[in-house]
Amino acid sequence: MVLLDQAGAHIGTSAKAGVHTEETPLHLAFSCYLFNESGQLLVTRRALSKKTWPGVWTNSFCGHPGPGESFEDAMARRAAQELGTTITSVNSLLPDFRYRAVDASGIVENEICPVFTATITAPLAPNPDEVEEYAWVDPSALRTSALGTPFAFSPWLLEQIDQGSLDPR
Repeated sequence: MVLLDQAGAHIGTSAKAGVHTEETPLHLAFSCYLFNESGQLLVTRRALSKKTWPGVWTNSFCGHPGPGESFEDAMARRAAQELGTTITSVNSLLPDFRYRAVDASGIVENEICPVFTATITAPLAPNPDEVEEYAWVDPSALRTSALGTPFAFSPWLLEQIDQGSLDPR
């Protein structure tokens, strides 16, 4: 994983296993929201076996670019690994998104995490180690659900909804 200073400059790398702890250093990540040709948004429910925020609904997928890996390449890699699909038409939605959140287990997320949208180009075949279930939803319905039941959603999704529109049009 790419470690960052408070200004967002790369200061080193570390293995993922050593980064997500109770004292997680600031690091680089991304979130991606996938849309289908009907304008519906894919939300996923994190696998119950996930170390942090198990079982909560969240964005389509997320991850961490490797050292020297572009966001586009990292998103293509994670779309394949997490959802068994391919993507196209990647667009920046919230290029400066940054958050810090603490899971009930005490593990901290501390990320500069640009948010993107993309279009799905192949059927889904979710990895059960990553995704418990998924749903295609109208973006406005997601906003309504997240505001009404915030405990059911990841903290980064809630902040991303608050900071920007999820409508791809």
